Amino acid sequence: MTQLLPWLIASYLLGSIPTSYLTVRLLKGQDLRTLGSGNLGATNLFRVLGWKYAIPVGLFDMMKGAVPVLVFAPRAGGTDTAAILLGLAAIAGHVFSIFVGFKGGKGVATGAGVVLGLAPWAFLTALALWAIVVKTTGYVSLGSIVASGTLPLAVYILHPERRPLLWVFGGLAAAILLLHRANIRRLLTGTENRFGRRAA
Repeated sequence: MTQLLPWLIASYLLGSIPTSYLTVRLLKGQDLRTLGSGNLGATNLFRVLGWKYAIPVGLFDMMKGAVPVLVFAPRAGGTDTAAILLGLAAIAGHVFSIFVGFKGGKGVATGAGVVLGLAPWAFLTALALWAIVVKTTGYVSLGSIVASGTLPLAVYILHPERRPLLWVFGGLAAAILLLHRANIRRLLTGTENRFGRRAA
């Protein structure tokens, strides 16, 4: 545990970097928490600044989840348990960032980075489903919900060696669904945002 603790702190602090918040603050001098949905994720950044900034920020947020699993974990014992704990610490940092009053995004991109490090084929499957749903419906939230919901099955089929860890992927999917509960309510009432405009 002594060996793991510094890496847990490093993972949390890396996850806590409020990328979307800093981008808007630097470019517009405004607080992203007061704009759009108020969320500090790449989707809300898209609503405010467009894809030109949302894509690189989303990739950076993904990296915040992948680096603890792929880079920190081998230095912290190299076990699956270490990789999982470090990945969860990064997600917690993104959702509850110490730098912005423990606010943050919904953890989808950072969680995707963790999945990329642990189960890359399942990650690619979930990413493809996310892209298809977003392209056909215009709802980023629905894409995230569908992708996370199918993740455990993708891991079971594509990564037999990871089946003992299905509880991790199931828990991650459940957490993302929980964080999207307001979006689910808006989807059901037809008031969810589509790429920066409100649904009719």
